[in-house]
Amino acid sequence: MTRKNYTSLTEFILLGLTDSLELQIILFLLFFVIYILTVLGNVGMILLIRMDSRLHTPMYFFLANLSFVDVCYSSTITPKMLVDLLSEKKTISFAGCFLQMYFFIALATTECILFGLMAYDRYVAICNPLLYSLIMSRTVCLKMAAGAFTAGLLNSMVNTSYISSLPFCASNIIHHFFCDSPPLFKLSCSDTLMNESIISTFAGVNAAGTLLVILTSYSYILFSIFRVHSGEGRRKAFSTCASHLTAIILFYATIIYTYLRPNSSYSLNQDKVASVFYTVVIPMLNPLIYSLRNKEVKKALWNLINRKRIFHFCDCLVNFLN
Repeated sequence: MTRKNYTSLTEFILLGLTDSLELQIILFLLFFVIYILTVLGNVGMILLIRMDSRLHTPMYFFLANLSFVDVCYSSTITPKMLVDLLSEKKTISFAGCFLQMYFFIALATTECILFGLMAYDRYVAICNPLLYSLIMSRTVCLKMAAGAFTAGLLNSMVNTSYISSLPFCASNIIHHFFCDSPPLFKLSCSDTLMNESIISTFAGVNAAGTLLVILTSYSYILFSIFRVHSGEGRRKAFSTCASHLTAIILFYATIIYTYLRPNSSYSLNQDKVASVFYTVVIPMLNPLIYSLRNKEVKKALWNLINRKRIFHFCDCLVNFLN
């Protein structure tokens, strides 16, 4: 068989999450609600940060970028999954498959880097408060965010190029609900060991690098917190970092489980569950975590609600007088 015949596929078939029609309808309704909440929560977070001047700080600048990434990240996977849950033939074109993979890897990489930048921001704020405005200036924050998106796009370009260059001749059936690298490797009729090693190296460097920044930052933060004699000061420092740590643990636990465990323990069904969590559920949870556990966000939201009530009351009063 020639190389040309290897890569003559024009489309893939996504098996999805389940074959049960009843379960597909239930999952469609569940994931549709989750997706709506994801979009509303993250877009709402971006607008809230933009509208409240007290949230115009580096911490919330990175949080707004994280919310933007989460909306795009979820929108790369969820709409196609929702369509497939109601379709008999769950197909995706060859180009569409790798376009979906490109944006998925780019946004996942960017999210990892943003978590690292947010940890560094907390380190500077708590450990070097006097130099905070100088170190984390607006120009520096913009460069950091631009670097995160650029690194994500370049990393995804390399990964997607390696995987799309593989010869696919055995089957076009993907045992997953989106185009991800592990199930695509299983469809290739060539030796994918080198490709898998390269992909794992890139994923490992990205995860290890950002985790190193996070662990180092929070190690210094913990030492600084324990040196604070005031109980109120400690509680404030812990509350500032709690939401960020919660989001980090949820995201990294599922990513490491899916991509950095040994191939011998690979399971398609287990990976589907983990993939649903980090592609569908976590983007919805992030704005909830940062709003429910953050006093400044809750205060800004309450002020916005009160402001709208006042405007509504004034409009009603004007209409009544007229």
